[in-house]
Amino acid sequence: MALTGIQIYKLLPQTNCKECDFPTCLAFAMKLAAKQVELAKCPYVSEESAAQLAEAAAPPVRPVVINSNGNEVKGGNEIVLFRHNKRFFSPPGLFIRVYDDQSGEEIKAKVKPVGDYVVDYVGMDLSMGGIAVQARGGDFCAAVEAVRDVTKLPLILIGSAEELKQGLEKLAKDETPLLCSATTQNWEAMAALAKEYNAPLAVEAGNIDEMAGLVKKLEGQDLKDFVLAPKQRSLIGSLTANTTIRRMAIKENYSLLGFPIINFPGDVGDPIREVTRAMQAIGKYSSFIVLDNFDPATAYALLVLRANLYTDPQEPIQVTPGIYELNNPGPEDPFLVTTNFSITYFSVANEVESMGLPAWLLVTDSEGMSVLTAWAAGKFDAEIIAKDAKQFKAADKVTKRRIVLPGHTAVLSGELEEELPDWEVKVGPKEAVDLPAYMKEVL
Repeated sequence: MALTGIQIYKLLPQTNCKECDFPTCLAFAMKLAAKQVELAKCPYVSEESAAQLAEAAAPPVRPVVINSNGNEVKGGNEIVLFRHNKRFFSPPGLFIRVYDDQSGEEIKAKVKPVGDYVVDYVGMDLSMGGIAVQARGGDFCAAVEAVRDVTKLPLILIGSAEELKQGLEKLAKDETPLLCSATTQNWEAMAALAKEYNAPLAVEAGNIDEMAGLVKKLEGQDLKDFVLAPKQRSLIGSLTANTTIRRMAIKENYSLLGFPIINFPGDVGDPIREVTRAMQAIGKYSSFIVLDNFDPATAYALLVLRANLYTDPQEPIQVTPGIYELNNPGPEDPFLVTTNFSITYFSVANEVESMGLPAWLLVTDSEGMSVLTAWAAGKFDAEIIAKDAKQFKAADKVTKRRIVLPGHTAVLSGELEEELPDWEVKVGPKEAVDLPAYMKEVL
């Protein structure tokens, strides 16, 4: 049972040291009870009290992990409804579903491109989460084996307890799949299977009361890792179910619903509607998303949406400051300057590299801000550019010292000439897309 703020306060040191960034221990206790802060922020809590406060410090949505061969998908571990309040922590895994009545060759042909798919997005490698294998009157063991022949991605196994047991016997001992799903009809058999293989168990129900009651029964079987599977498949139905589950877990501390969610957009049977539902699932609290269709273009769109939602809104995506080589530059090639905001960096780098133009790229430390934002905030000025140019020994790399400022910061050219008197300072275009033409015509 979750502890109240007063109960937590009695277990804290009560020194009001303020090192937790709260004015009093009581204020900290209230935030801890609301799952809005971590116990680790209190430097003086005793080990005995920390053990008693473990429940209060735990995230309201329990983390659940499925893994295989070093690959894992983690759901849950969330503490807020809206990312601007703090951030979301566990990006949902996208799973492609195959069926056991498909031939082994069909399954392999569908699964292999999923396992091989990796795409770079502003310095992050985006990939699919895993494969879902569903029983449909065929050979479940053969289907699992066919999947494992071509990929080691984590698995979701969907079927009866008897069918899942056959598939589980084909997996490595250290592999942890997700088992789908316990219902009011089969929960005892599914509970026994999950317990035997120490695997998380999806819980399927048509309404919130039924789902909470089923989780309570399963907890009575000494199980603790669950994934909630609402039966609703329409946009409004899934949105309502997911939002209600997450709100009850976070706002009401209702532990019977404090688990990750799995959705099945692939059940709609139409690729376009499937993508629409997958987008909603990514934005509204799903941790495991099962699709029937895999297309690289669609996958990229969904993974980019996920990446944008699951980054910290208070910490922009950054690249490491330094000097980057574009198309094997030589001592006669120019230095371009930009900030370490990832999108800015990749906009510049991609435009130059795609045209095969050699250049050095000096990326300054602007705390992840774009050029104009950093300039306005005083994080991108002549002094900072010159400091980084010297720190990274830009002068040692070229004999013809030319440095090109972004066009929006032309005002810095005079100051930069004073800071770098041995360099020829030029002002480039305002937009990255115009860089290739500028380099060909001006430099």
